[in-house]
Amino acid sequence: MTPEIAVLDRLLEVSELFQKDMARAFTGTPLTPSRTRLLWDLAANGPSAQHVLATRLEMSARNVTGLVDALEAGGYVTRSPHPSDRRAIIVDLTASARRFMQNMQREHAELSAELLGAVDEADREPLMRGITAISSRLRELIATEGESGEGENRGEERAGGEPGGTVKT
Repeated sequence: MTPEIAVLDRLLEVSELFQKDMARAFTGTPLTPSRTRLLWDLAANGPSAQHVLATRLEMSARNVTGLVDALEAGGYVTRSPHPSDRRAIIVDLTASARRFMQNMQREHAELSAELLGAVDEADREPLMRGITAISSRLRELIATEGESGEGENRGEERAGGEPGGTVKT
């Protein structure tokens, strides 16, 4: 196995482990990764119009409406009329969701510290630079393929059709 493939395999493994941890943490709740992402956005940016959320989350307005519907039904967000735009709706966290997100942010910081504790201090900055470079490059590839419509055949073109060669976008 080449070092490049080993790195990709480790990144995919880490991604899968995070997904499993999130699924475990949200068992018994109506939360999904997409709904949680919307909650994180509101916690970071405050009350927002649905169309603004759609832009920031890079989702369709229709998708955001569905997420907000579910979060509102679960007691996580409220909707209110925009003060100056009759067509816009403002979405905000409920008081209980605000507390929930503060707890989630604390747990996030604790997990970050725990995971970084496994990395020698001298290796942390190079690790962050490497992850940032990989993340930036993947964003570029996704954007380029989105513009050209070539994403469907990525696995065959890049990995000779071998299993695991496809990165789902």
